[in-house]
Amino acid sequence: MAIEENKALARRALEEVWSRGDLSAADQIYSPDFTSHQRSHPDQAGDVRGRDNLKSFVAELRSAFPDFSDTVDDQVAEGDKVVTRFTSYGTHRGPFMGLAASGRSVSWMGITIDRIAESKIVENWVSWDMFGVMQQLGAAGTGP
Repeated sequence: MAIEENKALARRALEEVWSRGDLSAADQIYSPDFTSHQRSHPDQAGDVRGRDNLKSFVAELRSAFPDFSDTVDDQVAEGDKVVTRFTSYGTHRGPFMGLAASGRSVSWMGITIDRIAESKIVENWVSWDMFGVMQQLGAAGTGP
C-alpha cells in the first residue's frame, strides 16, 4: 500500500469506527487478529486482542460518550506505519471506568501508531490522556 493509502486507512479507523461507531467498518479496516497495545481498558490486563474485542471496546466507549468523536490533528507515515495525533471529544452520558454518568463534556489528546499489512490495520500502539479525562470527570486530583 502507498503511504497516502495507509494514512487514509488510519483516518478511516478514527472517523468511521470510533467517531461514527460504525462497527461493520471495522471488518474492512482491521485485521481479524488485530492487536492494540494500550493500557487504557480497566478489564484488559494488557493488549486488546482481536477485532471483536476492539469492537466491544469501541461500543463500551461510545456507550459512555454517545457523541464521541475524534479529530485528526496530524499524521506522519513511513513504510508500513502511520502515526496519527488526534483530539477526542465527548459528553459523559453513561458509566465509564467505574464512574457514573456526569453529563460533563470532556476532550483529550492521543497518539496512535498503526501498522498496516495487506490493506488492513494489523497492530497499533495507542497512548491517550487518561489522567486528563479522569480530571475532567472529577475522579482525579488536579495536583499541588
